Amino acid sequence: MLGFAGFMGILKIVMMALAAFGLFDAAFRREDAFRAADKQNKVFWLIILGIALVVSYLFSLLSILPIAGVIASIVYIVDVRPALKQVSGGGGGWGRRRGGSSSDGPYGPYNGGR
Repeated sequence: MLGFAGFMGILKIVMMALAAFGLFDAAFRREDAFRAADKQNKVFWLIILGIALVVSYLFSLLSILPIAGVIASIVYIVDVRPALKQVSGGGGGWGRRRGGSSSDGPYGPYNGGR
């Protein structure tokens, strides 16, 4: 039973880390980026992720509340965060550099063979 308790403890720490990462990431994003990405608003996500962090700390992992909190954290990290990064220009994929145009390749601008 000690091994199971250790596993559950590690799982609880991971769940709290996911919620904390999402909460801090949302806290440092601009409010207008949420509106531009059409993803609820900043206060909504701060409340949801804050509740997820508190619930994952207070409740047992066998309850439904920590599972709902982890789902909310994953939705923020997988769906909302990339949309916010895309809207605010914080990285758009492989080979993109800050300040470059969309026609830039990995070795410089692509001019179509001219």
